[in-house]
Amino acid sequence: MLRSLYSGISGLRAHQTMLDVTANNIANVNTTAFKSSSAQFQDTLSQLTHGAGSPQTVVGGTNPAQVGLGVQVAGISTNFAQGSTQSTGRATDMMISGDGFFVTQLAGETLYSRAGAFDFDAQGRLVSPSGALVQGWNADAKGTVNQGGALGTITLPLTTIQPPLASATASVTGNLPSDAADGTTLSREFTAYDKTGAASQVSLNFTYSAAAPAKWTVTSPNSTSSTMLTFADGSLTSTANSLPVTVNGVTVAVDLGTISGAATLSSLTAASTDGHAAGSLTSFTLGKDGTLTGLFSNGKQQSIGRIALATFTNPGGLEKAGSSEYRSTTNSGTAVLGAAGSAGMGTLTSGSLEMSNVDLSQEFTNLIVAQRGFQANARIITTSDEVLTELTNLKR
Repeated sequence: MLRSLYSGISGLRAHQTMLDVTANNIANVNTTAFKSSSAQFQDTLSQLTHGAGSPQTVVGGTNPAQVGLGVQVAGISTNFAQGSTQSTGRATDMMISGDGFFVTQLAGETLYSRAGAFDFDAQGRLVSPSGALVQGWNADAKGTVNQGGALGTITLPLTTIQPPLASATASVTGNLPSDAADGTTLSREFTAYDKTGAASQVSLNFTYSAAAPAKWTVTSPNSTSSTMLTFADGSLTSTANSLPVTVNGVTVAVDLGTISGAATLSSLTAASTDGHAAGSLTSFTLGKDGTLTGLFSNGKQQSIGRIALATFTNPGGLEKAGSSEYRSTTNSGTAVLGAAGSAGMGTLTSGSLEMSNVDLSQEFTNLIVAQRGFQANARIITTSDEVLTELTNLKR
């Protein structure tokens, strides 16, 4: 049987595969973070009709003669080029700018995705449209994220309560006028919190004494002690620049070490303490490093978790698992985990999605190429059939 028949058949199969790949690209032109694929061909084994001849003294060498046996699909490669940005305004929509994949868990299997169209389920877990659980590192009660720990499901329940924090330190900044009248008293107040989060106002009184050495005496109704501030050329010279005050059984150390003593200017400001009342979660923001920061009703912000990203030595070796997810293979390499913005990782943008990187002009061109290639290989089969018809007609 003519070899050209089988070469034509292999050409039909290869160009049908190319057509299938192109059709899939066009079908996913609006799929979030879809990465286009392309089919690559290679020739199959060639039949050797005669081998190469080595050159002799009086006869030159001859080249081998081979007849190819058709074409086959060498592989289907995925193009991981960055897609365009589509702004959505939804806080849970996230886009990776640069390299990296979101890490998800679906039915116990670890998968990877570039599609960041996430939402929260009834349990406050961050999930993909297919229900895959987004992985990362959750923060502890103090808002500390242990990035070196094991991955877990990013959870942001709306019932999250930030526990109260008792005040431990406070500070007073600004300038005390060195030319104030003798006996001048300046009062400032700041808010302090006890262990239950109850707020109390603490008063500080700064009284000036012009008698040498000139000094400011700091007292408070909440303190059994006092401290004296002395200045030279506008700078503090005293060493005990702190005053302990007690609020509902909690001692707060008031730092006075940054106060200056220039003339004329009176800009003393008492800052709030490091404590706060209890607060409920009202909203959240996403940083470029993937950190979810909760905004609480008490006006405080605290890290809730950090989304993990993964990179691979050979992303083209990933296997498509459906639902815009990928799974690792022996040729993709092991996933390297890290936070967005770290070495080798892209950054995250909230309120945006990555669009498909399908180039329609290229895909329609590929359609034409696949169609013409299919037609040409079909012509090979009809031509071979005509040759066989002539051959059988030799015997009438």
